[in-house]
Amino acid sequence: MVVKVKVFADLRQYIPELGLGESLAVHVESGTTIRQLFEQLGIPESEIKLAFVNGISLEFDHVLSVNDEISFFSPVGGG
Repeated sequence: MVVKVKVFADLRQYIPELGLGESLAVHVESGTTIRQLFEQLGIPESEIKLAFVNGISLEFDHVLSVNDEISFFSPVGGG
C-alpha cells in the first residue's frame, strides 16, 4: 500500500529530494506502524517529536492505512 510522507524542520535532511511542502509516496506493507515507517525511511526515533496522520497527532505504534498522509516533526528548541 502507499502512504504519503512530509517531513519538517531538521527532518528534511533525511529526505533531501523533497521540496518545501512536498510529500513523498512510500510503499509500505499492510500493518505498518508509524515507527516502522520512520525506520524504513532511515529517520532515528530520537529525531521525531510528533507524528501526525491525516492531521491528528498519534502514537508511534499506530497502524497506518492506505493513502494516509503522515507528517513528522522534530523537537523544537528555542527560548
